[in-house]
Amino acid sequence: MMKNPIKGLLLGTAVGDSVGLPAEGISRRRNQKIFRGKWHQRLIFGYGMISDDTEHTIFVAQCLIACGDREDIFVKRFSWCLKWWLLSLPAGVGLATLKSIIRLWLGFSPDKSGVYSAGNGAAMRCAVIGAYFAHNLPKLDIFLTLSTKITHSDPRALIGAKAIAYITAWIVREDLKECPDIDELEVILRLVEDKEEEWLNLTNQLLYALKQGLSVAEFAELMGQEKGISGYVYTTVSIAIYAWYQHFGNFRDALEAVFNCGGDTDTTGAITGALCGATTGELNIPQPWLKKISDFPRNSELLIKIADKLTENINNQYQKNTPVSYGWWWILPRNFVFLIVVLIHGFRRLLPPF
Repeated sequence: MMKNPIKGLLLGTAVGDSVGLPAEGISRRRNQKIFRGKWHQRLIFGYGMISDDTEHTIFVAQCLIACGDREDIFVKRFSWCLKWWLLSLPAGVGLATLKSIIRLWLGFSPDKSGVYSAGNGAAMRCAVIGAYFAHNLPKLDIFLTLSTKITHSDPRALIGAKAIAYITAWIVREDLKECPDIDELEVILRLVEDKEEEWLNLTNQLLYALKQGLSVAEFAELMGQEKGISGYVYTTVSIAIYAWYQHFGNFRDALEAVFNCGGDTDTTGAITGALCGATTGELNIPQPWLKKISDFPRNSELLIKIADKLTENINNQYQKNTPVSYGWWWILPRNFVFLIVVLIHGFRRLLPPF
């Protein structure tokens, strides 16, 4: 069976999100004390649930299905998705995303609703845009900007999202099966941005670390993230890209490498999972991780249906299609259960080992 990069991307996002979620915000040192042994689903009795990283990816994917390649439809529908998502009382909402959605409800237009933040909100949902427009970079740039600026106006948020989308497009376009040369990766990273000094310095650090053969943890330390990966987009994106390249073709090793760094493990896991899933396809994602996602109505089955629709759109020259329907009326009670589970984990963190 041929791999489906979009299916691998969506499922990889959910796996990285759900396995990393219980350890979110914990330092690397305490992470190693609490979460011993191999990484697996730990949220509730050996099973996992998804968070905003996967939910936002679903929103973007559904909007792409509905719009084909119509920018106006995408923006209108994505704004609607974000506004109603907030009313469903999700347990985790980034501050920048929260402020921008409130601005949308207050009547700000989508091109004015974003707030000045270099958080991960745009980067965590952008890989699917890269896969969808892998063969149409001008459209990719337009939709990436639309998706980013609705919540984040800081140019660094767009650059970080662009890096993930461009690498995803590269994976899909070239059907990468072997680890590419570092020089090829450098071309993509400099194509992302060739003027902003911080990004150029970051690119140089990443390439240097790869040439030196540093581990993901050692690269994180080089980035000043020895205590855990922060929510700063440049940090998250660079470490996700590093893990994808350093463990090319090995989904489990790449994900475990970023989980072991601590910090923002669910978002870094989701982004790394998207890159690795697009590379390996869904069949090479560890099945125990995939089967242990216990969620509803946004679950693995929904992601597979969405991936099939996105692929159909692409094959039909981006013709508009009907988004995948699912039991939206279950979302509010689901979020209530999810909140309780998250609070239990919060109380658990007050207990030893320290």
